[in-house]
Amino acid sequence: MPKVLIIDDDPIIVEMLETFLTGEGFKVSTAPNGKVAIGMLENHNFDIILSDLMMPEMNGLEFLQEALSLGIKAPIIIMTAYGTIATAVEAMKGGAFDYITKPFNLNELIIVIKRALSISKLQMENVLLKRQLKKKYKFDGLIGDSQKMQAIFEMIEKIADTDSTVLITGESGTGKELIAKTIHFNSSRCKNPFVPINCAAIPKDLLESELFGHEKGAFTGAIHTRMGRFELAQGGTLFLDEIGELDPSLQVKLLRVLQQKEFERVGGLKTIKVDVRIIAATNKDLEKAVKESKFREDLFYRLNVIPIHLPPLRERIEDIPLLLEHFINHFCKKRNRKPFTLTPEALKCLLRYDWKGNVRELENLIERLSILVNTDTITITDLPERFHLLGDVERKYQEHESTSLNYIRGIQIPEDGCNLNKIIHDLERNLILNALSKSGGVKSKAATLLGLNRTTLIEKMKKMGIDKP
Repeated sequence: MPKVLIIDDDPIIVEMLETFLTGEGFKVSTAPNGKVAIGMLENHNFDIILSDLMMPEMNGLEFLQEALSLGIKAPIIIMTAYGTIATAVEAMKGGAFDYITKPFNLNELIIVIKRALSISKLQMENVLLKRQLKKKYKFDGLIGDSQKMQAIFEMIEKIADTDSTVLITGESGTGKELIAKTIHFNSSRCKNPFVPINCAAIPKDLLESELFGHEKGAFTGAIHTRMGRFELAQGGTLFLDEIGELDPSLQVKLLRVLQQKEFERVGGLKTIKVDVRIIAATNKDLEKAVKESKFREDLFYRLNVIPIHLPPLRERIEDIPLLLEHFINHFCKKRNRKPFTLTPEALKCLLRYDWKGNVRELENLIERLSILVNTDTITITDLPERFHLLGDVERKYQEHESTSLNYIRGIQIPEDGCNLNKIIHDLERNLILNALSKSGGVKSKAATLLGLNRTTLIEKMKKMGIDKP
């Protein structure tokens, strides 16, 4: 039942409107002037407001300004005598939805009210739709409490609502397209298309047509004129994935679009203006490619206006528990099953794993477990074979942990004392050298033997000046 607030100092008008609108299915509240109405708005929500223009204490214009300053979203219809129409028009310019003159026709009034409610509902639905769309690619979709990911979130917040070109780098599976979508859907371009294209997935002789479109008869098989991705992304964002694979001839044409904001279709003579934001991504080292003359230097600097580097998962292992929780809830909900948990041993295996496939590999693992394992608790034996070695290392570590502790407790301090820092340093150095020797110099295996993250081991080796075992 729509709720309406009637504001008028004439009790006869109020009674008439209350009786009529109640009969039309409205829940009616009344106020004798704008001041009383403001007090009611602070504690109650209304779907529509009818306000007289000429009232004591606070007139209709003053009420309108005060209501809007409070953030009231309900449409406000001004009721006015014939002689003050100019003032009513002024009220509309100030934010009123419409005005109606007294004495008014009740059928005309109900039409205005229903139109206001309809437009208000449409506006609210539009706001909710935008929120849902943005939520899908809002920061909620980006998982990470690590310092590196928080820095990326802060960067996205700063650059999202600009037109600056962004170059996202990182290994495969780190979530480069998700970052691109997050930037787009948090920008003023979010109402317009986000158009992705994988430059490595399309043969180079077809990629030009995919990017710029073609005219009918431009080449064999071009039986119709076709728009390219640039035109499809008009007003929005074009995401060029695997930009490092772009053929040199197309690099020149892309550079022109970035510089001039215009291009021609394949086989066409008409120059087409375009308003598109470019976000590019690659898992290659473009600076190295520039030095090797495999990528144009001028194009690189055009793309690299705002660089964002996504770290591999092995460099942000503190985010793994959060990602696990997210993927477990997602896939278990999808399959209508209760979310499962991991034993501490299984979790340790996942934390020590190298994750060459990054977040995508972790996501695929959880999807697999949600399908193949029916128990509520995932153990090491439920994990794929590549994790079993890590489980064996964990068990051996636990078996020898008490022995190691007893050995450490048995160390006696000489009568003349000792240098604790040097003893710890020498012990740590010897253990690292021993692990490197046993692993044949493979740092990831040595890190596993020591129960360390690979990057942590490398950092310790640098500090200790260890180059090789």
